[in-house]
Amino acid sequence: MTQFRILVSSYTEEIYTLLFDDVKGSLDVVSEVKVGHHPSWITFHPNNRSIVFTGLEQYDGVAIALKFDEEGKGEVIARTESGGRDPCSLLVAKDELLIANYSSGTLGFIPLADSSPYLLTSSSTKKVQLAGTGPNAARQEGSHPHQVFILDEFQELLVPDLGADRVSRLKKAADGTWIPIGHIQCELGGGPRHVAYYNGELFTLLELSSRLARHTFPPLPALPKFVTSTATMSSPPPQPNDMLAAEILIPQPNPSFPTPYIYLSNRNDPSPEGDIISIFDFTSDPSTLKLIAEVRTGLKHVRGILFGGQNDKYLVAGGANGGGVKVFERVDGGKGLKEVAKNEGVKAPTGFLWK
Repeated sequence: MTQFRILVSSYTEEIYTLLFDDVKGSLDVVSEVKVGHHPSWITFHPNNRSIVFTGLEQYDGVAIALKFDEEGKGEVIARTESGGRDPCSLLVAKDELLIANYSSGTLGFIPLADSSPYLLTSSSTKKVQLAGTGPNAARQEGSHPHQVFILDEFQELLVPDLGADRVSRLKKAADGTWIPIGHIQCELGGGPRHVAYYNGELFTLLELSSRLARHTFPPLPALPKFVTSTATMSSPPPQPNDMLAAEILIPQPNPSFPTPYIYLSNRNDPSPEGDIISIFDFTSDPSTLKLIAEVRTGLKHVRGILFGGQNDKYLVAGGANGGGVKVFERVDGGKGLKEVAKNEGVKAPTGFLWK
């Protein structure tokens, strides 16, 4: 019997702990902790997996540190300002917490302490203000950073900016501050949401147009080069629409799954069979992106998805507007997914961590 604990962030006030038993095919809520308004994203401390950080998506953005015990029970141990409004993505890089504050267009950088409470006071928070607009007046009236992504290979911070149709690039200066060094231009009105990097290439998920873009991504001073883009589903709706792309993942190859594939989540599909997780082949032909499978999830408004288990065998997904949380198993070498467990009682799940 193999059991896994999965932390679930949400558009409620709680973070849930689920216990997934892959022999029984069960997925049970074992604990929940109330943290505040819409803790939609969660990330681990890099050196202590009992410590987790989240952000409250509200006007006065808040960053929170939590401690979880071996049974998955959590408690809030620190909270401070996020450096802007509606923090939607967080990531720890060495000794600081990086935050994308969606509504204010700011990046927040909070130094971390070596021990509890880990987060330092708000007076230590540094900010970078991004700027830019796009042609979609309703969604692109200003900068809206939607992810903070560290590319260790180049020691760069990449920030997909939905409002400005670009992926900003930042590097650390000698004094330790992050400074903009350029950007990758995306198609106008596309609304870049999340990125994934693999073997010298950057793949950008465009939320507003539900497209996937491919760029070569060499180290500076060489510049990225656009390769191609394609719809995230086989039958994309006419624009504008409410069917929006959400997450992109490229799990690293391993003995069980030696060939890498791209996995994308899509939201708000009107089908009674729920939203689609799309699977793309990107290695057979370096000039294309080939859609090889579409998995109907039975979930409504799929946002975050995440691989876990031995050799990333499993994928967890949730429906923020219905369906709860489900775990899928990779099959056919990763070319497909099959449902193996579900819990329909989890409300408004948005993001995950495998403990």
